[in-house]
Amino acid sequence: MRMNTNDVVSLISKIREKANRFIVSEMTKYGVEGIVTSHGDIINALFKNPRLTMAEIAGKIGRDKSTVTTLVDKLVRFGYVTKERDTVDTRVVYVTLTSKGSELKPIFNAISREVLNTLYFDISENEKEELVRILNKIHKNL
Repeated sequence: MRMNTNDVVSLISKIREKANRFIVSEMTKYGVEGIVTSHGDIINALFKNPRLTMAEIAGKIGRDKSTVTTLVDKLVRFGYVTKERDTVDTRVVYVTLTSKGSELKPIFNAISREVLNTLYFDISENEKEELVRILNKIHKNL
């Protein structure tokens, strides 16, 4: 089956949309509401590094600082993270997980496993390796 560029872009867009809907649905099953997948990127970054600046988060998740600020502010309102200004340079804002935010780690891990199980259903190990190899090439090309 030969696909043109528009077909490929449309398919990738549809896969991303379905994956995001699946993740939000899974979070709802666990009682986690109000968080979208872009919030999950921030929370996952904080699982790996418990205290990050807004600029560090922006770099790690590939978003601009203004977008990160908006996303973090919502996470603060939901009680998942706190913000703290640097005492020396007040332009620098640190973000840390609250205990409520830290409690999301096992939930996120379970959802990640479920997403992968769903994505890889009926796909052989060789196909998985080939898919990852090709996706890494595409990522590198961009």
